[in-house]
Amino acid sequence: METVVTGKDCEVKFGLELPTVIIAERINPTGRKALAEELKEGKLDMVRDDAKAQAEAGAEIIDINVGAVGVDEVDMLPKAVKAVMEVVPNPICIDSSNPKALAAALDSCPYKVLINSVTGEESSMDEMLPIAKESGSAIVCLTCDDKGISNDVETRYKIAKRIIDKADSIGIKREDLVFDCLVMTNSTNSNAGRITLETMRRVTTEFGVATTMGASNISFGMPNRDLLNIHFITMSIINGLCAPITDPLIEGLRTSMRAADFLAGRDPYGMKYISQYRK
Repeated sequence: METVVTGKDCEVKFGLELPTVIIAERINPTGRKALAEELKEGKLDMVRDDAKAQAEAGAEIIDINVGAVGVDEVDMLPKAVKAVMEVVPNPICIDSSNPKALAAALDSCPYKVLINSVTGEESSMDEMLPIAKESGSAIVCLTCDDKGISNDVETRYKIAKRIIDKADSIGIKREDLVFDCLVMTNSTNSNAGRITLETMRRVTTEFGVATTMGASNISFGMPNRDLLNIHFITMSIINGLCAPITDPLIEGLRTSMRAADFLAGRDPYGMKYISQYRK
């Protein structure tokens, strides 16, 4: 099963038997005061610069989030999407919980995007899944619901099944569902990484769906976060990770992912691994 998203003259496929792809995370004002200020002023220079830098670093998909205090998402999200499309051909992940902003952004993009995201809450599924169906988009599915994020693998698995059943009922193809088994901070719960990995392994084994995750959450509050992020991503690849949301500018990340793909049997004969070194 392959999930497909498109950009200008390009197509990106990812899935359990394919090499891992990067969804670039940097166009997000959370924790980035300078970007938040630019967005409030209606400027998109950093958005364009980040898009180009991340694409040059090897990211296949560009995530775009403009959600910050004082930013009109309905106005700025489609502008940011257009700005990114002007400078890179990559497929886009539109990251917003605001349905009006999402609709405006989808109208501005003629390609098949990845929507981020829907949860297991009935209101979220009723609102977001029809948008994905109507637009023909793929959609990130978070394994949480109105009770929050459970530390129980079984609960997260049941939420994933609930989303799949709802999507099936309205005719969304299984390959257009990308599951986020949710990464929590390991420094506050030493089992957080294990819970994510076990959930991911079960969801992919049972349903065969593609997966993503916000990888950097694992290392919050710890020193040398890049090292922890890299190791968690490579561990996740053998457990079914297909497309992490991460910073492609992390030194050594791309090479480590290629090594993990090769060792996990997702890079036949190591061709992409070898190509990484030729570059």
